[in-house]
Amino acid sequence: MLALEWLENAREVMSRIENTQMENIRTAAEAMAGTIECNRWVHTFGCGHATLPVEEMYPRIGGFVGFHPMIELPLSFFTRITGEMGVHQFVFLERVEGYGVEIMKGYDFDSRDVMWIFSHSGINNVNIDIALESRKRGMKVIVYGAASAAKGKKTRHSCGKTIFDLADIVVDTCAPLEDASVPLKNHIDKIGPVSTMAFVTCVWMTITTVAEILAEKGVKLYIHPSHNVPGDNTARQRLDEALAEYKRRIAGV
Repeated sequence: MLALEWLENAREVMSRIENTQMENIRTAAEAMAGTIECNRWVHTFGCGHATLPVEEMYPRIGGFVGFHPMIELPLSFFTRITGEMGVHQFVFLERVEGYGVEIMKGYDFDSRDVMWIFSHSGINNVNIDIALESRKRGMKVIVYGAASAAKGKKTRHSCGKTIFDLADIVVDTCAPLEDASVPLKNHIDKIGPVSTMAFVTCVWMTITTVAEILAEKGVKLYIHPSHNVPGDNTARQRLDEALAEYKRRIAGV
């Protein structure tokens, strides 16, 4: 059954992450924890399906204040497929050098911040723009993607480097470069991608480690609670407190 083949492929990727990336995940988590502890931001960025790990981590139940999502609508919302903001436009835009420079102009950054970028292949221009601009501002750049599988791929950026070359810390998602993992009878292309599952696995392994580091230091985390559990009468209050803390930090107070 192809369903079980995909499941086995997914498990294999998760096992490779566990067996090879724990040290890198810990290093990334320590950098993020240091940033959050001093009331600064871990900015998160991706394009296309690499925005899914950004949306998965914050805001959501079990996430906590300290992660700032940067998602550009034209680089994420292409579910209309064709027409306005369709797939053709997205494929074009993520390769436009300089677009990331303009994106960075819309935010305030600090050298104590961290830029966490998700990029499966590491070769497209917008992500590389973001990494270059982050480095100019003195931020540490952390990149999650298929680093080993993408080794040797030629960048599309005039700087001559892939995003993995520009990163201070790399966590390999251990996904295959072609992403889709299951061969299909009478077809050239495979089905069943695994990169999103790999990204999300790495995200929660990282964020739980960040939380562990901060909790051991006695740092209060503003966690988004589930507000759907019967009998928890303070959940909405705790959610309001978390959002108030986010607003305080984003305002620079």
